[in-house]
Amino acid sequence: ENRCDNPNGTDLNRQYCELCGKMENLLKCGRCRNSFYCSKEHQKADWNKHKQVCKEAEKPQCQPASDSKSPPQKLAREYIVPCMNKHGICVVDNFLGEETGLSILDNVRALQKTGKFTDGQLVNQRSDSTKDIRGDQITWTEGIEPGCEKIAFLMSRMDDLVRHCNGKLGNYKINGRTKAMVACYPGKGTGYVRHVDNPNGDGRCVTCIYYLNKDWDAKKHGGLLRIFPEGKAQFADIEPKFDRLLFFWSDRRNPHEVQPSYHTRYAITVWYFDADERARAKEKYLTGAGEKGVKVELNKPSEPS
Repeated sequence: ENRCDNPNGTDLNRQYCELCGKMENLLKCGRCRNSFYCSKEHQKADWNKHKQVCKEAEKPQCQPASDSKSPPQKLAREYIVPCMNKHGICVVDNFLGEETGLSILDNVRALQKTGKFTDGQLVNQRSDSTKDIRGDQITWTEGIEPGCEKIAFLMSRMDDLVRHCNGKLGNYKINGRTKAMVACYPGKGTGYVRHVDNPNGDGRCVTCIYYLNKDWDAKKHGGLLRIFPEGKAQFADIEPKFDRLLFFWSDRRNPHEVQPSYHTRYAITVWYFDADERARAKEKYLTGAGEKGVKVELNKPSEPS
């Protein structure tokens, strides 16, 4: 199941009035079937704005692809590209399937047992209060380390999708990515306060997160990723569900936070670089978290393992 959810809503699984944000007794737009209003008066008042996207919503390329097992090229061009360019956020569910997802989770747990995870750091850390800001434990991997074969396969599948999106995601020309950051929130109310991944133009343009949490119940376990799209009065909540892949712009358009987690929460994150911005950043020595980066070629097809 792929979802091209509108990030303007308080919760991606709930509808709201396009004009006032009300979430009760809603009417659906009879033309595009994608927008809602609390009254005919509000629908009429919003029409001049809504009519610009109403026809667009009827086009096939703005609809979710029917199957996450679609070829990468089809998934990328017919679903991820239009979804990202319209909303700046894109969710792909059931990305690799349960068997592969569980094998990746096994890699992550084995990696955790090696003791290589350390407390997540802040780029500009000026105090000892890091844990008050972010409570995750992380390690970085290129996927070539022993026991990381399935993580490497995940990264290759991410690369496949981004390669097929390349040149169509905004004005970006993606020429590389970071290593994979494997993160674990150990429960106990740990989270990460509101922040921006790339606030200073370090080259990262797309954040890509893969979640590994079986039977996650946000009401019980918390741990929502809450995104606050720039210029929007509302926010988007993303549950860290097992085998879910998430894309969003890495810059100031998408401030976000990880809400307190009360159960062990795993995620693998990769950031993709825009060639021009990355080159400018290197000239200005604005490496920041990007110093973890490694250039990778995006023109090699992945092989199942």
